[in-house]
Amino acid sequence: MSILQNVSFVISTNHFDELPSDSGREIAFAGRSNAGKSSAINTLTNKTRLAFVSKQPGRTQLINFFKIKDMQSLVDLPGYGFAKVPKPMKDHWRKLLPKYLQERKSLIGLVLVVDIRRELTELDTQMLDWFAPQKKPIHVLLTKSDKVSKDKSLRTLNKINNELKEKWGKKFNVECSAQLFSSLKKQGIEKATEKIEQWLT
Repeated sequence: MSILQNVSFVISTNHFDELPSDSGREIAFAGRSNAGKSSAINTLTNKTRLAFVSKQPGRTQLINFFKIKDMQSLVDLPGYGFAKVPKPMKDHWRKLLPKYLQERKSLIGLVLVVDIRRELTELDTQMLDWFAPQKKPIHVLLTKSDKVSKDKSLRTLNKINNELKEKWGKKFNVECSAQLFSSLKKQGIEKATEKIEQWLT
């Protein structure tokens, strides 16, 4: 059984100084609102409602910590890019997210959740620009891959892999990778789990 299936909720906060102790190893999940981030976390942990899933974008508005075991955590970051979020909250996220990605010492890797039909958006690129200089690994889950043809999904995967390596991998000498993923069809779970467990150990 995957260690990810041992997770339990710890805390939700939207203030940097309220985060748990900056020790151990944690992996953050980031993604545009409605990209399937919460569904991906639930699928990988084999929990139905660990991360809140909604058809309404913008529901993950706090940083959520989930303990895997002692000194190991998954972190669900606020979904970004949802137009109806109040401006003060957006402004707060613009300060909080880069601060977390750039200053959190226990953060060892970023899983970026991207809807394969949208590919990398400007906001996804901004997240990578914030995180890549830390020289910590990045893995992209191209979610909802069941919504496009196999041929198109493979072309998109190849395109994004090349983009990751050219724009961030080579520039910052950082490990970048991508894969196809579908929470609905339970596809890509083993590969994503293997990557995360490799980072944690």
